[in-house]
Amino acid sequence: MTPASSERVITYREAINEGLRLLMRQDPAVILIGEDQAGGAGCGASARDAWGGAFGVTKGLIQEFGPERVIDTPISEMGFIGAAVGAAMTGLRPVADLMYVNFLGACLDMILNQAAKLRYMSGGKVA
Repeated sequence: MTPASSERVITYREAINEGLRLLMRQDPAVILIGEDQAGGAGCGASARDAWGGAFGVTKGLIQEFGPERVIDTPISEMGFIGAAVGAAMTGLRPVADLMYVNFLGACLDMILNQAAKLRYMSGGKVA
């Protein structure tokens, strides 16, 4: 089945990029963190060559939102997922880009034992 001529057809990657861009335009508390997001911007490197993650999903976001909101992380999945949990605790709305699902297991402590329990561990002060 071919789409009608009035339908817009984009790739999954383009849809995610567009959704992130719209969300970041609407809410200044939204930040993006992950490996190879910003091309080293903020560390003396130029943002012009940013990869936009392993698959180019976030390409172009560094140019629009800058290194304060599009943040490169070290190759430490557990570390930047933990940083996302901490950022959320301060009121930010982090989007953590985990390159491959294979690394999710390394992050489960941060997700299951930290993020999921914060409300109860803080007596309701962190929701």
